[in-house]
Amino acid sequence: MNKKDWQAIEQARELFNLGEQATAEEMKQAYRRMCKKYHPDRAEEEEKKRHAEVMCRLTESYELLMRYIKKYRFPLKPDKDALYDPEDWWMNRFGDDPLWGSKKR
Repeated sequence: MNKKDWQAIEQARELFNLGEQATAEEMKQAYRRMCKKYHPDRAEEEEKKRHAEVMCRLTESYELLMRYIKKYRFPLKPDKDALYDPEDWWMNRFGDDPLWGSKKR
């Protein structure tokens, strides 16, 4: 992704008040919450136009986030570097140490 795409995602994140990490469900909830707040049918007559513009921005931002999620590739196989168990790593280095190793009974 280029810088422009990341800026658009950052703006969408701020618009929905999401943290640095969010699940698809959290994004959906934020979108629905904001839509309820800014839906033109729920606005006063003088606010309808502004609410319609906000709804367009909300929808564009939500669609951008959903496109980003759909393009993300999830690893289905562990990394070569992640093939060790942290406990095995510890035991390989300190397992025989009387202070840090496992207790013998």
